[in-house]
Amino acid sequence: MTIFHTHNLSYSFANGDNLFKNLSCTMDKQRVGLVGRNGIGKSILASIISGGVAPSSGDLVAPSNTAIFHQQSSVFPKDDVSIAEYLNMHHVLEALDHIRMGNCSQEWFDLIGQDWDVESLLEKELINLRIPHDLLFSCRQLSGGQFARLALWKLFKQQSDLLILDEPSNHMDSVSKQWLINTMDKFSGAILLISHDRKLLNTVDEIWELSSTGLEIYGGNYQFYTAKKQSKQLAIERQLVNIKKEKKHLDIQTQRNLEKAQQRATKGNKLRKSGSQAKMLLNGMKESAENSASNRSKLAHTRRARLCQQEQLLTAKQDKWKSQRFNIQDNSNTTTARHSYLNGKLKFGNNIRLNLQLFYGEKVHIQGPNGCGKSTLLKTLLGELPLREGDIYTKGHFCYLDQNLAIIDPTLSALDNFCSHVQNVPTSEMRTLLAGIGFRGDNVFKPASVLSGGETIKLAMLIVSHQTNQPVLLLDEPDNHLDLDSKTELASALKSYTTGFVLVTHDDSFAHDCGITQSYVMTDSSLGLERY
Repeated sequence: MTIFHTHNLSYSFANGDNLFKNLSCTMDKQRVGLVGRNGIGKSILASIISGGVAPSSGDLVAPSNTAIFHQQSSVFPKDDVSIAEYLNMHHVLEALDHIRMGNCSQEWFDLIGQDWDVESLLEKELINLRIPHDLLFSCRQLSGGQFARLALWKLFKQQSDLLILDEPSNHMDSVSKQWLINTMDKFSGAILLISHDRKLLNTVDEIWELSSTGLEIYGGNYQFYTAKKQSKQLAIERQLVNIKKEKKHLDIQTQRNLEKAQQRATKGNKLRKSGSQAKMLLNGMKESAENSASNRSKLAHTRRARLCQQEQLLTAKQDKWKSQRFNIQDNSNTTTARHSYLNGKLKFGNNIRLNLQLFYGEKVHIQGPNGCGKSTLLKTLLGELPLREGDIYTKGHFCYLDQNLAIIDPTLSALDNFCSHVQNVPTSEMRTLLAGIGFRGDNVFKPASVLSGGETIKLAMLIVSHQTNQPVLLLDEPDNHLDLDSKTELASALKSYTTGFVLVTHDDSFAHDCGITQSYVMTDSSLGLERY
């Protein structure tokens, strides 16, 4: 059964640059995973399929009943709304309240319809989602992982024919990821999953890879895809090695033939001058030799051109990607002054007393389940939130990178965003730094609103790490949205950042690669923060 079909689908930016060109594909499996590097166009392709963005050219046939979970879907609503308002159930709850108070107007009965037990059913669902079951609870007080679960649950309840999930596991702890896998398994419609999460991608029937060379379809899950791709790349490398050997052999043979022809010509000239052979015979031999040399040269040229063409085609299939790096500014200050001391209860999250000390250069990893107060802890260290009770002392500068990347203005270009937050850096150096994370040439002028999640986090990291006061970085899941190569680059850069940072992430491997010196888990125990 065909779920959607595209033919020669292309998308170009306003400046004429092609993001992708002539993509043709048919989704006929119930679960398909779409993978590819940051900025390659996965999210825009998803938006085109869902009808949110128009392609530059090409044809698309997709279900009208298509829903999409954008990377931005887990960003809190602009207005401070309750859970009931977010789920569009507040009018029904209001009607129930009126009837309980004795107001039996027909309009309230019409609003309720058959949903007399909606309140208890919703509260039960919220408990299952590990979300506060108070329907009047503000969405802004939920953690990133909690709100992502709520947004996804709302989307799954729509029972669309096609559901596109763009990085749905960002902000999620391991329990939440398992909830997502179970919910996907129960969903009756088709799912197009965009993710860098190997556990999620191993649940799909087929992997599609979007690259600079186009869209390639691999049968099977992520494990199957990686094995097939590795085998394919090794085969391409072997073919390229053989072609280079053949070209080298051909060049050597061509040079030898040329030298032999020159030797024969020299010998003929000597015979001509000595007069030992008839001139007519020598002219015939010369013409024959020149014709043979010309034919050999033409054959060699044709053969070499064919080899170069094969080499070009194989090289294109390697999906060449310009290397990127995170340039994190650092200094040689070696002060050991204490930056922060916290002893108290956080305003939100677990009602447990925390005790934390931070010293210069420490690289601290904080982990714990969604909703335990990790983001609240970072905001408290920053001074954005007060303690519920207790004391906090801070020394030095802090710079906070939140889950929603609020530091990035979507209306500004990548260059203007950098300029607005970083002073005393020449424009030429800014362009060099931006090129290092993939913004080359006119790409620095792209508005942030069209950047992928991975591109946005790279830009945000570049900004927070180039503050003149060399702050301690407060990083709230900075590895969200990043592909595996970019995660490795970011970890390497953070490892060399001597001022120190506090890192919240659910990825232990990423934290380890960042050079963590202290690790804590936020728990419900009396300790609050436990070292491990």
